[in-house]
Amino acid sequence: MGAVLRERHRSRPRSRSRPRSPRAVVSFGLVTLPASLSSLPPTPPVTAAELVQHRDVAHVMQVHSGERGLERSISHPRVQKSGLVLAGHSKGIVGTRVQVLGETEISFLESLDPPTRRKRVEDFFALELSCVIVTRGVAPLTELVDAADRTDTPLVVSRTRSSETINAVHRVLDRLLAPTSVVHGVLVDVHAIGMLLLGPSSIGKSECALFLVERGHRLVADDQVQLTLLPNGNVVGAPPPLLRHHLEVRGIGILNIRDLFGATAVRDETVVDLIVELCPWRDDETYERLGLDDLSFELLGTPITMLRIPVRPGRDMGVILEVAARNQMLKRTGHHAARNFARALEKSLHVPHVETAPIERRNENDPA
Repeated sequence: MGAVLRERHRSRPRSRSRPRSPRAVVSFGLVTLPASLSSLPPTPPVTAAELVQHRDVAHVMQVHSGERGLERSISHPRVQKSGLVLAGHSKGIVGTRVQVLGETEISFLESLDPPTRRKRVEDFFALELSCVIVTRGVAPLTELVDAADRTDTPLVVSRTRSSETINAVHRVLDRLLAPTSVVHGVLVDVHAIGMLLLGPSSIGKSECALFLVERGHRLVADDQVQLTLLPNGNVVGAPPPLLRHHLEVRGIGILNIRDLFGATAVRDETVVDLIVELCPWRDDETYERLGLDDLSFELLGTPITMLRIPVRPGRDMGVILEVAARNQMLKRTGHHAARNFARALEKSLHVPHVETAPIERRNENDPA
């Protein structure tokens, strides 16, 4: 190991300034990923029906009228309070945002004389709104119900107060309108580290997941992993509903991991913290031996730490992947074993420590 480190030191480019980022960026040599994984795909709008039927709000929301407009599109993750338009100022109202009428707006409408109230409500619903939510569980005014039915605008009643309703709608729309993509791979939770296994077909991704589950870890998704970029920058992976809890093992078939190992052996989703590319062992290829350079790969525009681990008969991949997750946990706490060892070895050899610039590795087929 010392000889490898000394040779590495001689080949390093010297730099007096500390690199801005210790990570290297890598393109997969054996895995072909769609361009949408590194770029942000356009986000399609969601419908009002998808919002009110979402499991996080369905128990507090009920469609009161305007059911024929439930397919109207919502394209903005933030709601809009509609007080000014009820006062006659409609500039700035965005029809594709969810409109919320709380206690203040309803009390203002109740203070108007009937002809004025009807006129203001008609002007409001004439803006082709995607959805209107009345909070606090109050029965909507007759004028609101009539206008919603006449314009086919979904009028929804929420049992919670305005602040709680708005926060819940924001959380749901942040998910529904988030950039998404699908990747072929396996996602497992190892010591609370979301590990995404990628690699060629038949390399053993599902078998590795089975090894990890048998060691007490949790399966998230097999074969297809649905990726979602959250507003906080985390990339969350989950299985398609039909494939949830299932794992395919060649020679055995499709297994239900929840039925075999119990509810603690599966998760519905997890944040992707580490990408592991499983690749066939090739004698003519050089693999990382020291771990000084942190490689990364972008999923939906977010850089995520990556490892390339060769596979060959005799290697206990379950243990190797578990140790990779443990090492990632240590790195999170600031303990980088390879760099600490390199500093200690350089000090014992009286070799001055030299910072290295990030290394960009490209696919051999990519243009230089």
